[in-house]
Amino acid sequence: MIDVIVSKVARREFNRALKFEDGNIEHFPRAAAQGQCERLLYLHIPFCEQLCPYCSFHRVVFEEDLCRAYFAALRKEILLYKRAGWSFSGIYCGGGTPTVLLDELCKTIDLARAEFPITSVSVETNPNHLTEANAQKLLASGVGRLSVGVQSFDEKLLKQMQRYTKYGSGEEIASRLHLVNGLFDTVNVDMIFNFPTQSEATLIQDVKTLLDIGVSQITYYPLMVSDFARAAMLEKLGGTVDYRRERKFYKLISKHLEKTYSYSSAWCFSRNTAAAAAIDEYIVDFDEYAGLGSGAIGFLASACYANTFDIKEYIASVNTNKLPLLAVRCFTQAEQARYDFMMKLFSTRLVIKSLEKKHSRSLWRYIWKDLLAFRLAGAITIGADEIRLTPTGRYLWVALMREFFIAVNNFRDYCRK
Repeated sequence: MIDVIVSKVARREFNRALKFEDGNIEHFPRAAAQGQCERLLYLHIPFCEQLCPYCSFHRVVFEEDLCRAYFAALRKEILLYKRAGWSFSGIYCGGGTPTVLLDELCKTIDLARAEFPITSVSVETNPNHLTEANAQKLLASGVGRLSVGVQSFDEKLLKQMQRYTKYGSGEEIASRLHLVNGLFDTVNVDMIFNFPTQSEATLIQDVKTLLDIGVSQITYYPLMVSDFARAAMLEKLGGTVDYRRERKFYKLISKHLEKTYSYSSAWCFSRNTAAAAAIDEYIVDFDEYAGLGSGAIGFLASACYANTFDIKEYIASVNTNKLPLLAVRCFTQAEQARYDFMMKLFSTRLVIKSLEKKHSRSLWRYIWKDLLAFRLAGAITIGADEIRLTPTGRYLWVALMREFFIAVNNFRDYCRK
């Protein structure tokens, strides 16, 4: 019952928080903010060879000429941030499929590493791009973490997701993962649970396949679909999303993985220390992140912003040395404190002093209601130095983050329309 209440409240609050003020771009911080917080450079590459029906991220069908022009603009946008005085210590390349034109991607990463003191680079990819030649090119550009979108090894689900013809059978995908496993500091596999036709048996078999491969990191997302895309997706995937099964599925995943893996976040499982430090959710590790590329969302100096979703408009804007901003929303101190509380605790533990240092003692004035509610629900334990999620809390945070990303997907759909 508590997870239903949390989901409803979170859905309302996140949809409210993600109502951007169209055109209010004068509030964007044009010059680098002072301070020593860690910042990440998020690079969005929206091109895919084919579009998957369950995905609500900003993506378009690959066209080589347009894609090359896009990468050229993305490199110019990187330099715009450099000239404004911003600095970044990490890079995350998401999509879409960032590796769709590997030479352009590596050229872009190389530029960012030359301009900023980068210490970590993470890149998303798909199974068909897992070759030794591609791996060596990514390693040469400093990529330490490769995140592979697999979703499932079950052939019936792969066909429903329209991934079977693109990436092959579950056995073929597993063999490709074996090929790159161990080449990078971290090989992460992205999986999805709670598909309408997914059974406990197919879920457990997926988990066993992952354990057999022995990748260093596994991220298990619940199915997250925007309101706009829900009807079309469910028609193709053969049913409705039953959130009552979500908790049961999550418990099954945790039961099988926590024997070998530790929790990097409520839905990310890591085998070793290096992998644990490379969490898929960069919003946990970095206080601020710049969103570059068409449709990218960033958070800098208390301002959350989005770039234009029109790719040709994005290229034209950057080519005239203008940031391709669509909308900006400034967070109040109370909103930022609650946001930080949720995101930092998503890693399953929150160091109290670090949050107090950022928000001063006024932190407790903003989050005491949240603390009380989650404590009464048995979701957290509060110690002298840190707050931790309980097993109940880990699932509640999965539900919270599910609603957060659905709200983000709703915002994307609103912008695209």
